[in-house]
Amino acid sequence: MSDSCHSRHFSWLMKSCFPNPQHHHPQPLHRSISHHHHHHTTISSLPDDLLLECLSRVSSSSLPSVSLVCRRWSRLLSSSALYDLRRRNASIYHTVFVFSVTDSGLFAATLRFGDAYSWRTSFIPAGDGGEGFRVPLSHSRISAIGRGFTLSEGEMVRYDAWTGALTAKAGMVFPRKKFAAAMVAGRIYVAGGAARTSALEEYDPVSDKWSVVAEAPRRRYGCIGAAVDGVVYVIGGLKIGASESEVVPLAAGAEAHVYASSMDLYDVEARGWLRSRAVPSGGCVVAACAAAGFVYVLTSHAVELSFWRFDARRKATSGSGGGGFGEWCRVKSPPLPAQVRLDSSVRFSCVGVETRSTRGLREGLVLIYDAAAGEWSRGRICRR
Repeated sequence: MSDSCHSRHFSWLMKSCFPNPQHHHPQPLHRSISHHHHHHTTISSLPDDLLLECLSRVSSSSLPSVSLVCRRWSRLLSSSALYDLRRRNASIYHTVFVFSVTDSGLFAATLRFGDAYSWRTSFIPAGDGGEGFRVPLSHSRISAIGRGFTLSEGEMVRYDAWTGALTAKAGMVFPRKKFAAAMVAGRIYVAGGAARTSALEEYDPVSDKWSVVAEAPRRRYGCIGAAVDGVVYVIGGLKIGASESEVVPLAAGAEAHVYASSMDLYDVEARGWLRSRAVPSGGCVVAACAAAGFVYVLTSHAVELSFWRFDARRKATSGSGGGGFGEWCRVKSPPLPAQVRLDSSVRFSCVGVETRSTRGLREGLVLIYDAAAGEWSRGRICRR
């Protein structure tokens, strides 16, 4: 990658930023003056603010090519200023990302809202001595920061949603599998998934460093993470090991119920744990996500599913509606096809997009819950 930029490589971009030289324009009155000060203007001579205006109008499909022009363009594409400009120009779309890891590599599928809900797939081959995907992520979690997605296990990589590039990042302090991950104020928090520790870790993407910030009240495995209003939610899962806060042991059945249908709340700003909450109907939490100030929890009762909404708006005003922080409300359960059986072969995932909650199955079925209307609808099937 070169340090300088050449306009001939992206003449199509120049056309949107500069007038066409073939068009005839009135000549200036003082020709002699303009003749002596005549010089060639190239795109590399533009200041950063004008170049950012040009780049903010590039289509999303062309961004991977733009990032390869030169180091300067690659740096500008990584800036928050470009992200803000594209959002102002309505060039940012809410997108759901789905990753599947196999021995051959990493499959990525994207569902962009506002684009007829069409899936787009890509593949990053496994590393074989050269470039490729090398990090094992079979039990990983995904956290979104800006346009980047960090996939974590013992090691961690960052996936750039604009360019499709993978970058290795610092690994966690403790190796984990099937843990909870959530993002608050541009930092990632993880808990659970480690048999020998109950540590809650924090990742700072600026310094690329992990640190332990607290000890969780319960040591969970297979838990799910979410975050609303500066609070990290560690939801569901099974018990592994023994937590330091557990003074009175519970019976095996009661203990399993407490873990599978409850969630622990960590206040990032106060650096302390809040009172744990439990799903009113019990059951086993199989999926959860945050959307529009609420935490949505999907629980399984062996033969049926129940869908719950937890009011997580600690900073909500009195006129914002709802019952207030900590209130549970049962909402309409997802309409599963008759051929789908609730057993260990069916896997659920849930992701929040503005006021919608998207839930998927291992087979690729996608159901979309409209939080405002309280209704479910079928989305396009995700095929690998």
